[in-house]
Amino acid sequence: MQHRSRNIITGAILLIVAGISHSAVAADLAPPPEAPAVPEVVPAESGNWYLRGDIGYSWPKFRKATYGTPGCDGCGGSGPGENTLHGDLKGAVLAGAGVGYQFTDYFRADVTADYMTRAKFKGYTFGESCNGDQDCASDERAKFSALSILANAYIDLGNFNGITPYVGAGIGGTRVKWSDLDDVRYGKSQEGAANWRFTYAVMAGASIDLTQNLKLDAGYRYRNIKGGKMFEGGEWVGDGRDKGMNVHDVRVGLRYQFGAPSAVAYAAEPLPAYK
Repeated sequence: MQHRSRNIITGAILLIVAGISHSAVAADLAPPPEAPAVPEVVPAESGNWYLRGDIGYSWPKFRKATYGTPGCDGCGGSGPGENTLHGDLKGAVLAGAGVGYQFTDYFRADVTADYMTRAKFKGYTFGESCNGDQDCASDERAKFSALSILANAYIDLGNFNGITPYVGAGIGGTRVKWSDLDDVRYGKSQEGAANWRFTYAVMAGASIDLTQNLKLDAGYRYRNIKGGKMFEGGEWVGDGRDKGMNVHDVRVGLRYQFGAPSAVAYAAEPLPAYK
């Protein structure tokens, strides 16, 4: 009986020691880490501003000009004492820059300045006769340049695998500068004029995401430049006024957006340590 009691006491002691050891090991084991949350991409406060730079080529279409011809009623103009100057403008290189703001994923606006280098002008007049037996026909040469400053608005039509097509419109002014108009037939010259003209534009194109901040932009733009004074009058002719230009532009450039959104780098949690 005494031997049996000793075995019961020994077994109880062993169970108590095992329970204490298990509790100590469980206390030393760190709890498993929680699954990390995926970091949210948040745009920076300045992420909507962008700069742009473009280069391209322009094809201006000359819409005729008129000028007075005192004492010459048969020189091909639309009325007595008036003549019409016909002609063509060659293409020219276009360069521009601007600053803009991306209001939403689908709407943005910018202000741009574009300079069209000097395009060559070749013109002519015709008529029956003037000043007795002298033919009114002339062969004219000049050069034309233009600086357009426009406020533009665009609708981005959605991003499709990094490509964003868009349409837009702009309004502003163009400083037109004509060089002296030289009549190579008679050796006469009229002083060219420079002035600001009302201008509107419509455009379409697409941008391609190169990085999170940089886009390649390519597109077409139509500009309508209103008419104005083309050259000063002289001894035999009055002031010349052109009827404006239709300008077709093809442009390619870069847009850099400041502070574009970027994901926060993820650092993995360390593995639990066992003591």
